[in-house]
Amino acid sequence: MKQIIFFVGIILFATSCISNKRITYLQNLSDSTAIDLDEFIPFAEVDYEYILQPFDIVQIDFASSDPELVEGFTYLTNPQNLGTRVGGGGGQGSDPLYMTGYSIDQEGMVEIPKLGKIKIAGMSEEQAKLVVQQEINKFFKDDVFVRLRIAGIRYTTMGEFNNVGVQIIYKNRATIFDALANSGETSLLAKKNKLFLIRQYDGGTKIHQINLNDRALLGSPWYFIQPNDILYLEPMKIRQIGTADNLTASLALIAGLFASILLIVNLVSGDI
Repeated sequence: MKQIIFFVGIILFATSCISNKRITYLQNLSDSTAIDLDEFIPFAEVDYEYILQPFDIVQIDFASSDPELVEGFTYLTNPQNLGTRVGGGGGQGSDPLYMTGYSIDQEGMVEIPKLGKIKIAGMSEEQAKLVVQQEINKFFKDDVFVRLRIAGIRYTTMGEFNNVGVQIIYKNRATIFDALANSGETSLLAKKNKLFLIRQYDGGTKIHQINLNDRALLGSPWYFIQPNDILYLEPMKIRQIGTADNLTASLALIAGLFASILLIVNLVSGDI
């Protein structure tokens, strides 16, 4: 009986452990055992430049030596004029730039006071800035300066993330690892070799599979995330015993289980 319990324990222990190879990022997956930590991995051949899409939010700022010239453009985007609508929510859902930024509609247009609707979808930030600058120059020549940029990168995490839901990075350029860190990292049970990235394109959506274990990711087109990306991580088939999150806790749990079983076996043997 004790031998049976011993072998059962070995099986339980083996199935409750997760190999480091399955959870370590950026491994050298080649057959070579040498690892060059100074290895240079260039970005993808196509330089990263985000193209604005419908439903994006952009921040447009106007500046001039004469404050009266820009007053009509900045009134709606000034938090002081929005009362309690900005900053009152707090917590994870607080997104002030949603209230102060300009939303691109389904037709790719952004509506700016006095200028009306201007199409900027399908353009880079710099191209969109030049278009808005040209429109405002019709009224004020070169007296008003325009700055246009993406109002943060909004993406969604689902599955084996420690923090799921809509996430925001207040930058105009972020990597997949920025997204992971901003989401509280992945859980221990996440399939890091099967991260599904759901991305919007002009006229549709595509699903890309990413291997976070492979260092080649650093040079792939998916290294940088984009606004409206959805990141989904599948769970491994293996399941942890109880709620243990590390090896020490798992061993303690298994030891307690064995002690209980041995106690029962001894009691039964004594009765016999």
